[in-house]
Amino acid sequence: MGPGSVVVSDRKMPPGSADILVVDDDGVFCYAAADVLRDAGHRVFQALDHRMALRILESPQPVDLLVTDVVMPGHVNGFALARMARMRRLDLRVIYMTGYDGLPADEAIGPVLRKPFPLEILPAEVARALAAQRDDPA
Repeated sequence: MGPGSVVVSDRKMPPGSADILVVDDDGVFCYAAADVLRDAGHRVFQALDHRMALRILESPQPVDLLVTDVVMPGHVNGFALARMARMRRLDLRVIYMTGYDGLPADEAIGPVLRKPFPLEILPAEVARALAAQRDDPA
């Protein structure tokens, strides 16, 4: 398998877990966030840019939640990525992450976590987003 390959997993997941796509151009942060979520029992896929993320979203791989940085290199930010993702998967929930103040919050279709934040809070934020999905389907 080469970089950017998508592997569809048939592994059974424990109750309360989800398939999560983490997108951040900071590879170290992306890996660390994914690691925390895996430790919490989730199946996690990582992408370093919108192209890799869209490749995963266009595959048959289930994705319940997109966790994306807002400011990334290129012309596609996290808000635009979330809109493109929701065009492909209408029920997809989104959590944004950003270290920048003054971003247009009205573009967000999910909670915005302000970096830096302790990665240990990420599983609780994911649980809230998934609970919101059960309570109020998209």
